[in-house]
Amino acid sequence: MGFVLKFGALYFRVPESIRAEVTGKFQHRVGAKDLILAIAADLGADGATYQAIEFCGKTVESLDMPGRMTCCNMAIEMGAKTGIVAPDTVTWDYIKDRRKMKPFALNSDPDATYASQRSYDVQKLEPQVATPHNVDQGVSVGKVEGTHIDQVFIGSCTNGRLEDFKEAAEVLGSRTFSDKVRVIIIPSSRDEYLKTLRAGLIERFVTAGALVGAPSCGPCMGGAYGLLAPGEVSLSTSNRNFRGRQGSTEAFVYLCSPATAAASAITGKITDPREV
Repeated sequence: MGFVLKFGALYFRVPESIRAEVTGKFQHRVGAKDLILAIAADLGADGATYQAIEFCGKTVESLDMPGRMTCCNMAIEMGAKTGIVAPDTVTWDYIKDRRKMKPFALNSDPDATYASQRSYDVQKLEPQVATPHNVDQGVSVGKVEGTHIDQVFIGSCTNGRLEDFKEAAEVLGSRTFSDKVRVIIIPSSRDEYLKTLRAGLIERFVTAGALVGAPSCGPCMGGAYGLLAPGEVSLSTSNRNFRGRQGSTEAFVYLCSPATAAASAITGKITDPREV
């Protein structure tokens, strides 16, 4: 249940922590989003309720900041209060261009106790897809490969950064998206939009047939364009797929990585990005 800290007249409950240690090297076109979908499937949508999830291990240390953000961002989808990656040189290199802050250590004590400890080896991890209507219903892409889709959404706070769009563009190559699928791409912030624009990816996506929107949550929060009609199916890089999240309560939302989303947008059906 955690413990309570007292500051003056105020009391604060400190959550317990779950330690998620990740080892191994990702396969080609498998990454942080696939990892966190696999962790969600393991822990469950309420498996970390009022707890913190500490992501650690050599694999986490090798992730760039966007990859770490993807994992931490989705901790809440398991009920957690927060997701944590201990700051290191990757963290401080990211922060130094944004804030004047002196680096400091913020690692768990060697003898720290945890509510539970989980180990994950990504060596054999395949691209993951969370099936409707819960984030913890993750399966390997092969189990849903070939599923018809009406819309692909690449963006959101979980996967709307330049690195995510580079991942999608690498899969796209010189091809175009299927004319049977609405492809919506939305950077997560103005800075990410500008970086993506300067990298030439906005034009690349538009010429491939996508609609690129202004920085926002887009269809992830059920607003603006990209809302699903009854019976429609969306494949999304966002973080939630419960009923009505992207429109009609009679629609279906699958969650995946930018690589899987791009591959599927090309073929018009859920596709393993390693086979495109």
